[in-house]
Amino acid sequence: MSSAPVSERRRPATGLIIAVLSICGTVVSLQQTLVVPLLPDFPKILGTTPDNASWLVTVTLLVSAVATPIVSRLADMFGKRRMMLVALAAVIVGSLIPALMNGLPAVLVGRGLQGIGASLIPVGISVMRDELPGEKVGGAVALMSATLGIGGAIGMPLAGVIYEHFSWHALFWVSVIFAGVMFVAVLLVVPESEVRTGGRFDYVGAILLSIALSGLMLGISKGGSWGWTSEATLGCFLVAVVVAAIWAPTQLRAGQPMVDLRTSARKPVLLTNIASILLGFAMFGNMLSTTQQMQMPEATGYGFGLSVTTAGLCMLPGGLSMVFFSPISATITRRFGARTTLIVGGLIMVVGYVVRVLMTDTVAEVVIGSSIISIGTAVGYAAMPTLIMRAVPITETASANGLNTLLRAVGTTTSSAALAALLSATTMQLGPVVVPTLDAFKHSFWLSAAAALTAAGVALALPRAAAQAAAGPAERDRVAAGDGAEHIVSGRVIDADGEPLTRAVVTAIRPDGTHVDWGRTDEHGTYRLAVAELGRHVLVVSADGFASRSLFWDVRADGIPAIDMLDRLSVRGTVLRDGEPQAGVPVALVKHSGEYQSTATTGAEGQYCTELPPPGRYVLTAIDPRTECSTSHSIVIGTSSVTADLSLASRRDQVGATASHAASD
Repeated sequence: MSSAPVSERRRPATGLIIAVLSICGTVVSLQQTLVVPLLPDFPKILGTTPDNASWLVTVTLLVSAVATPIVSRLADMFGKRRMMLVALAAVIVGSLIPALMNGLPAVLVGRGLQGIGASLIPVGISVMRDELPGEKVGGAVALMSATLGIGGAIGMPLAGVIYEHFSWHALFWVSVIFAGVMFVAVLLVVPESEVRTGGRFDYVGAILLSIALSGLMLGISKGGSWGWTSEATLGCFLVAVVVAAIWAPTQLRAGQPMVDLRTSARKPVLLTNIASILLGFAMFGNMLSTTQQMQMPEATGYGFGLSVTTAGLCMLPGGLSMVFFSPISATITRRFGARTTLIVGGLIMVVGYVVRVLMTDTVAEVVIGSSIISIGTAVGYAAMPTLIMRAVPITETASANGLNTLLRAVGTTTSSAALAALLSATTMQLGPVVVPTLDAFKHSFWLSAAAALTAAGVALALPRAAAQAAAGPAERDRVAAGDGAEHIVSGRVIDADGEPLTRAVVTAIRPDGTHVDWGRTDEHGTYRLAVAELGRHVLVVSADGFASRSLFWDVRADGIPAIDMLDRLSVRGTVLRDGEPQAGVPVALVKHSGEYQSTATTGAEGQYCTELPPPGRYVLTAIDPRTECSTSHSIVIGTSSVTADLSLASRRDQVGATASHAASD
């Protein structure tokens, strides 16, 4: 086992790191909505059809969905700043291509590369956890998380202004400049985190996940135009389901999976991710409906006839509200816990949507309702990274946040498709044009409110935790230690034969009982932990089929031996007849419902032993083929070894039973 200090180096100013990371998040979020105001004009600009032009948004969503979990996982393994630079470089190249070239293919390639930039946000959140003082992490993470909405809110008015005064190429030149400046800023300001998992990248898992995500996102985003029951749409969903069914078992078997499904299935992570989908749905419903409502002709009776640019500018108060309320959400988390913050965020969004339904007469009323929803978005989004990072190993924070960000994107994409369906379902004829009615918009508001309310309900089911400012247990420890250093400690878990144990769980605890970090072993039996304080700790080790162990260890030690799990859990006992042990007797173990589990044969002393099966009700059966005698015994198996002796019928009873059977014949 080895340890390496993470932060024995001079750190840049905390405020500067937060500013650079947050601006980076805003820049990459801009790419999602940067071309949306130009979609009506792109068919003419690029000489293509409206359906082809819509791919300029779709391809960005697809690539960002695929890239986010992959880049986040690579960041955990090989360096977070390194992968941030890769993401920014992709945005720069992706912006240069359409800035210098014309034609749909070139712009599509550029927009696809821009989509890689979205992966920067979860990586940046993880950098904040690694590099910032504990008391600053909560507010910084809240702001970084809110950039997902801030960038989208700013992107639409910015694009409209640039397009009106310059050319469509200028949009991409602005992205080149912004991303280039932030590339240099990250290179100069953001330190490289030493919190890494190392190991081997799961290429099979990445490929299968990419195919499944592509099918899902493509089906959702294009289902409205292709038709929800069309062969293309159903085919996309079928591919997603089939490939996901193949992908999941590979992740469960892999020592270092692309997505740790066991960790993702833990209640705090699972419920937070479900809430992420719902809040993403509610957030995007506000963003799309607000601009569309404001651009509707006044003749509709509810529209305001605003231009694309003016309608986009009306989104700015919401974006600024997100910036202002991000630190407030961190205060709520510090005093009451991230669970409460998530609930409050969802409920604020519900209030905002009720305002949207009831107040539609003026632009000011619409902006107020939209801003309330944006405030709820900022508060709710700020809580989710904190909840995620508290429930996963510190060395996996980037990949866990990447999955959370991906699921938010699934929510926004689903919201776009659902909103389009609702607005086209209830329409009115306005001259030669068919436009949505006000009721159609209100239906979308109620649906988004329901999603936000459900997210708050899901958050209620989250386990309660003590309020804290830090983003993880080791973060609190680092503040308490006062030295600002973190050490990555690695070791191995092996069985009695020296073979590595895969998927064993190792937890580090201080002698006073304070939790530090935990990790799961890979296919080599290796685990990694982030330890803030030097000195004595307790390691608690658990592995399927073995009795748990705990031991004291010292991070200062030059070498810590591998932890050997010697006490294998088992079902064991003795088979007897007339008090005498019976050798060579098979003992079968079957589930109470009839499924076969295992068979062991007794030794010279009549003893049998078989590995402990999963918990449940079982039946043990001893079979003596020489006398055709058998006996069964019901047992309940939990998480500890079971001892069960079995007694075969005596020879006298067996002879009597045989004679009785012959007489009846």
